[in-house]
Amino acid sequence: MGKSKHNDCLNCSPIDAAKGICRITNEMVNIDSDICNRFEPVPKCKNCEYFKEEKEDNLGTCTGLEKEDWTFGDLSAITCKGHKFK
Repeated sequence: MGKSKHNDCLNCSPIDAAKGICRITNEMVNIDSDICNRFEPVPKCKNCEYFKEEKEDNLGTCTGLEKEDWTFGDLSAITCKGHKFK
């Protein structure tokens, strides 16, 4: 897993493909910019212990559900019953 960015934080509310609003400061942030010290990780496949990255382009396999299947590392797992932070 690479370096975390604003779009990996629960406190960031995306408004388009490049920008978001920080829910703590109410300021506009670039979603791919560096995080602050109030970072709270959002559940994503890439930060789950069941995600096995297979390619450099953030594609991999989920092994934590009933059926093993491919997935994107940046896919939101906020409603996934099998997500478990690494």
